Amino acid sequence: MWSNLAALVAASFLIALSPGPGTALVLRQSVRGRASALATVFGMEIAVAVWAVAAALGLSVLLTASEVAYHSLRIAGAVFLVYLGVKAFRSASGPLPEAPPAGHAFRAGLVVNLANPKLGVFAISFLPQFLPAGSGRGTLLLFALVWVAVDTLWYLVVVGVLDRVRGRLTRSRVRRALERVSGGVLIALGLRLVFDPR
Repeated sequence: MWSNLAALVAASFLIALSPGPGTALVLRQSVRGRASALATVFGMEIAVAVWAVAAALGLSVLLTASEVAYHSLRIAGAVFLVYLGVKAFRSASGPLPEAPPAGHAFRAGLVVNLANPKLGVFAISFLPQFLPAGSGRGTLLLFALVWVAVDTLWYLVVVGVLDRVRGRLTRSRVRRALERVSGGVLIALGLRLVFDPR
């Protein structure tokens, strides 16, 4: 079991390294302050935990079985990503906005990952690969929580690094470039959700 667990940790870390909506969102919120970035991370990871536990309990299979549910969630997630991207572009042309309330940042992170049905599908196909033969649902749930823990740890490291260089990130030219880059990434990922149904 320990070798399976080590393989899961390594794979989870490599997956966390790959950029996605969460990375773009955390980068954008880091400009506004450490508290906003951390609230975003916690929102994102609660959503990942929901998908992971749903996969462990077999609930996310219902999502893949229902085309209507899957595509409705996919479109809602795409719209939200595009909305965040446009908002980032608009922020780039103005002064540095005040840090949003932690609740707003938390909800943004939560919705970005909850409205991404591909996380649920990924959890179904990813986690079972690492289970020892004959493992029960309890082991799958444990492995799901390990995946969430590794992902959380990675984003906490990212927030810590970005907080150390925040003085540079808040310079007008750098901030505007970051807003445009993160906005472009969020819009591109939203459009990808629309045009790449699976």
